[in-house]
Amino acid sequence: MITYFKISFAFLVGLIFWICPIPNGLNVNAWHMFAIFSATILLVVTDALAMAPATLFGLSAMVITGTTSYQVAFSGYSHEVVWLVFIAFFIANGFVNTGLAKRIAYLFVKFFGKSSLGLAYGLCFAEACLAPAIPSVTARSGAIIYPIIESLSKNFGSLPNSKTSKKIGCFLMLVAFQASMVTSAMFLTAMAGNPMVVKLAQNSGINLNWGNWALYAIVPAICSLISIPVLIYKLAPPELKDTPDAPKIAQKYLDEMGSLSRNEWIMLATFILLLFLWVIGAKFGISAISAAFLGFAILIITKILKWEELLSVKAAFDTFIWFGAFVAMADAMNSTGLTLWFGNNASFLMSGLHWIIAFFAIVFIYFYIHYFFASSTAHIGALYSPFLITALNLNIPAFPMALALAYASSLYGGLTHYGFGSAPILYGAGFVDLRTWWKIGFFVSILNFAIWICIGGLWWWWLG
Repeated sequence: MITYFKISFAFLVGLIFWICPIPNGLNVNAWHMFAIFSATILLVVTDALAMAPATLFGLSAMVITGTTSYQVAFSGYSHEVVWLVFIAFFIANGFVNTGLAKRIAYLFVKFFGKSSLGLAYGLCFAEACLAPAIPSVTARSGAIIYPIIESLSKNFGSLPNSKTSKKIGCFLMLVAFQASMVTSAMFLTAMAGNPMVVKLAQNSGINLNWGNWALYAIVPAICSLISIPVLIYKLAPPELKDTPDAPKIAQKYLDEMGSLSRNEWIMLATFILLLFLWVIGAKFGISAISAAFLGFAILIITKILKWEELLSVKAAFDTFIWFGAFVAMADAMNSTGLTLWFGNNASFLMSGLHWIIAFFAIVFIYFYIHYFFASSTAHIGALYSPFLITALNLNIPAFPMALALAYASSLYGGLTHYGFGSAPILYGAGFVDLRTWWKIGFFVSILNFAIWICIGGLWWWWLG
């Protein structure tokens, strides 16, 4: 009953916008596109429908109403960034299924886990190593990191939904979650919404690619990964400070896994090749999607990946559907002039501000408005382009503005227990109470904001 109410509400809002007088400066198609997009976003934000069916409804409405042609509505599925994410999910499946991902995580626990703080750093570094190859933060946190934290916590007598949760489980869950926000911001292939950012930036003439994304993120990301465990250690300290048994536990699991298997060696070599091509492949005319297809071909030929198994990777197909739809809607809003119109009006309201003040204001608003979003991708699809256009109209330097909003599109996920894919899994584990989760999210957001704007800004300035 509640779902039907939410669907009806979204439809009603779209209908109201549809029949409202068209604002000056917009044509009929642009305004109707706004009505359809608003209804689609409401379906997602209110959780009335899953992302894929909601966006397909949006595409259907675009065609049925004659707002765009069929070719325009479904053009997003031919874009290379959509296929990059699709193939990256398959590559990530090989990373997980071979056991290489879990082996890497346990190795970090083994070498850093003699204290609770060291254990936290081990999880952070494991996240950073896994992020370039696994575009789903939900898969990284839920399928790899979370089981390790749960196992370690129980071994130390820290159980969920009990007073013992604060012994070490609460601390590790908070660090793992906040670290996953940073690692999602580090690499273009670390979060499904990042390629969408690249496409939206391209619509404004700004070129973001795998190499420059990682280069400009590396320094502030490392600073965040170093600082976050210390901050959480102060705000939500674990009762257990020393964990001398953690390396032994990790070694036990590593012993059970045995030495690197043939499949793990092939997966590791393919991963290194992909990183190499993603970083410098453009100099040789090899695009990110070409490199991804090459890696995919290697894994298929060597039977690391089997097509029958890949058909069950629901996240890949689900993401392909909604991502292609969002790209098409973004292109349609851009081509009809809707995004430019919004940017022009928003920049008028901020006219007179020095560009540095306007830069901070735009990033700040874009970041903290995420409290009202239950999906990072919905947030990106709804607001990234309008905020970027607003900044460009205010003569804010384009490239750093595009980067700042891009990185914020991952970092803001740490604010709540519902605003990012990994949040429901780690919060739902029962180790952290709601008040602590939100408190840590807020203070870490201030820390990240300061690091990425100040230290990140100096790093970007040094890079030119």
